[in-house]
Amino acid sequence: MKKLIGAAILGQSGGPTSVINSSAAGVFLEALKQENITAVYGAKHGIKGILNEEFFDISKEDLEELELLKNTPSSMIGSVRYKLKKLEEDPSDYERLLEVFKKYNIRYFFYNGGNDSMDTANKVSKFFKDHDYECRVMGVPKTIDNDLFGTDHCPGYGSAAKYVATTLMELYHDATVYDTPMVTVVEVMGRNAGWLTAAAQLAIEKGQGPDLIYLPELTFDYDEFFSDVEKILKQKSKAIIVVSEGIKDKDGLYVPEKFTNLTTDSFGHAQLGGTAEVLASEIQNRFNVKVRGIEFSLLQRCAAHLASNVDVTEAYQAGVEAVKAAVNGTTDHMIGFKRISNKPYKMEYILVPLDVAANTEKKVPLEWIKPHGQGMTNDFVDYALPLIQGDNKAPLVDGLPRFANLKKVLVNKK
Repeated sequence: MKKLIGAAILGQSGGPTSVINSSAAGVFLEALKQENITAVYGAKHGIKGILNEEFFDISKEDLEELELLKNTPSSMIGSVRYKLKKLEEDPSDYERLLEVFKKYNIRYFFYNGGNDSMDTANKVSKFFKDHDYECRVMGVPKTIDNDLFGTDHCPGYGSAAKYVATTLMELYHDATVYDTPMVTVVEVMGRNAGWLTAAAQLAIEKGQGPDLIYLPELTFDYDEFFSDVEKILKQKSKAIIVVSEGIKDKDGLYVPEKFTNLTTDSFGHAQLGGTAEVLASEIQNRFNVKVRGIEFSLLQRCAAHLASNVDVTEAYQAGVEAVKAAVNGTTDHMIGFKRISNKPYKMEYILVPLDVAANTEKKVPLEWIKPHGQGMTNDFVDYALPLIQGDNKAPLVDGLPRFANLKKVLVNKK
């Protein structure tokens, strides 16, 4: 193995999670230990920070604050939604990245994100290779959607799933307290993959969950939906329904899209949200009952107070493993998880080629989904339960969480 001497940089991209900073802590703390790594940088707002030559000098941070990143939600160094164009369409970003990497002798590039982020890392790595610039590029996975291909699960999912299940259990008690008819519709994140919505089944297993669950893997049928709601109201006058933001009808339209026009983000994805509100309004019009539409929205991905110990620990170690692999000569791979057993839960870290993980979505197996919104099978429960185990929270000061407080010293431009 050739010894590669140079700086390392970490960028974070896409929607944050409650444990994405735990992965950052793993990268930063391990990189600072490596004798082959001459400097450690954190890109300000991901790939855009590198293009703008704006990154933080992590060596200026207190180690205690970097440790606190493990329990600090969201992206401490800033995330971004920026998709590199195809090289043949516009090479300017790639050329600029190469210029910056050479200028600061950056030889290790870690990108922390989901499908699109792995695609970005893959494109950058290929361009550098084609231009004879040696740089070891590693992907560090994250996404509450749990839809990255090539890995059993993703950092961020376990904690978000725990939040969804716990909050639904709490909501169950509040939504069933009155003696009057009421319907509660809860919207959970998940564009094309319903892993997070499926976590509602964990609440059902405790007898304190929703009556109906709808995932984007199955076509949403309006007539069937309203018929099922009516049956439940006749049976017990209360109904709790959980829907993924990404459910589509037979025409391929998202629920809000059927009633309004949706905008798109910088990746070209439809800006979702409003599914619960639309369905709640339709239910109220049809059945003349009290209805609440609730969107968990950002809360499900930033709820570090309900973080799973398994999730925090694995996210941190994924960052550590990425650095160790790169220093030992690995490039063009993402750190993945291979499950060995459920009871007891055992897993091992694996290397997944970036071109396998990039832009490929892993959906919930159809055989795990019961028809007609009736929930999930035991296979899903066996899969998800190990990922939500244990607590791992920030220390409390005056009864409130003590999150990391980084100095964020920008590197002087050369």
